[in-house]
Amino acid sequence: MAAATPSSYSITVRLHTAPDHAVVGQVATVIAQQGGIVTAIDVADSRHDRLVVDVTCSGIDASHTDQLVAAVEEVEGVKVHKVSDRTFLLHLGGKIEVKSKVPLRTRDDLSMAYTPGVGRVSMAIAKQPEDARRLTIKGNTVAVVTDGSAVLGLGNIGPEAAMPVMEGKAALFKRFADIDAWPICLASQDPDEIVRAVEMIAPGFGGINLEDIAAPQCFEIERRLRESLDIPVFHDDQHGTAIVVLAALRNALRVLGKELDTARLVVSGAGAAGSAIVTLLMAAGAKDVVMYDREGCLSADDDSLPPAKLELAQRTNPRRVRGDLTAGLEGADVFIGVSAPGILKSEWIRDHMASDPIVFALANPDPEIDPAEAAQYAAVVASGRSDYPNQINNVLAFPGVFRGLLDAGAEDVTIEMLIRAADAIAGVVTDEELNRSYIIPSVFHADVTDAVATAIAGDGKTTTGSGAGGSDGPAVTRPAVDPIEEVGTTPTA
Repeated sequence: MAAATPSSYSITVRLHTAPDHAVVGQVATVIAQQGGIVTAIDVADSRHDRLVVDVTCSGIDASHTDQLVAAVEEVEGVKVHKVSDRTFLLHLGGKIEVKSKVPLRTRDDLSMAYTPGVGRVSMAIAKQPEDARRLTIKGNTVAVVTDGSAVLGLGNIGPEAAMPVMEGKAALFKRFADIDAWPICLASQDPDEIVRAVEMIAPGFGGINLEDIAAPQCFEIERRLRESLDIPVFHDDQHGTAIVVLAALRNALRVLGKELDTARLVVSGAGAAGSAIVTLLMAAGAKDVVMYDREGCLSADDDSLPPAKLELAQRTNPRRVRGDLTAGLEGADVFIGVSAPGILKSEWIRDHMASDPIVFALANPDPEIDPAEAAQYAAVVASGRSDYPNQINNVLAFPGVFRGLLDAGAEDVTIEMLIRAADAIAGVVTDEELNRSYIIPSVFHADVTDAVATAIAGDGKTTTGSGAGGSDGPAVTRPAVDPIEEVGTTPTA
């Protein structure tokens, strides 16, 4: 059985017990015996005839927490009054809000913030539309756009069900980069309608973050929006993932004394994330990359491949490897998985990969191989999980990326920017800190967002929270950012 963690399925159980504090100890013991973790015990009320006790504990999953509650009910003198899921409690009423940045206490305040004073500002923007970035929230606001077609690992669950995820993304923007982001969940999965909807709301935003839109529609939507809008469009599932993977791989190779341009790489999963990862890795210098998908190892001499995957195969696999995953792994230095759970066996790492192999198992929510199993034979292991070392998390990238784009007044995202962002994340880990269990900084590392923002802005200086959206810190120099090359994406099925 998998182990429970304090941050997994967490519940608070309100108990009515006999007026004997020893009962509380019995409850904690029973929960521990059932594999749960008690994180807090609070006596909410104490009377001569009963105690009211709130016990907060974590289980492995929903069925396990039900098992914990059932076990507690069996304790003599205990009655379960109510069970609250702490995750659902956190989401009650939503996780974000809008607050005014200016006081509205007097008529004088109102006359400047709204009519008649606001009319002067509107007319100034009408004469010089570029001033909207400076005189409105546009310069510090990002639209987090989804159609709900590929939400996390949950699939096509629709726009309403996608809202909690998009709210969370907006909260992360605010927490890590002081950017005001808003969830835009569209009731359409038609690319034409999505593109038109985003084009119509774009005047109110300084950037567009596409999120959880299924392939291959996401490629077309991103391409068309990048062509039609004068604000940056960033697909985090593709480019955010690619940035963090490149950063982590840079440091993993550093630890082992290997080089990207001579390493053999296998990428499992030819969808949105896999395609973007390969594009960025090759732009950064990787030369020997084999893509693996349902059809096996993608090779340019395989005429049976669908057109999109054939195009991807033509840019990769120079040795024309064919066959199953073990064929791709033969002599490989690196495995990167963005595909499906359980497809990589630990003995394959031992028997087929090169010495000191690197394994990034990033499938969400369940990885291609359990990190502990992979660590038996891999020199460096990373995953998307927070309960193991080396978590590959997009939060390391997208807040700083958009902070830099907004502060620079950028109109586009270039592949050079993405490489600079990856190098900045990798550089946060110092030579003294770098080791096999620490190749990537924590998302809470104080230097990450500023390092990425500065890298994205190029020669301009930027400080998190300053500029259009901040109240503290020095003024931001806004460099002219000339698009060098459009971010490469390859439509794949």
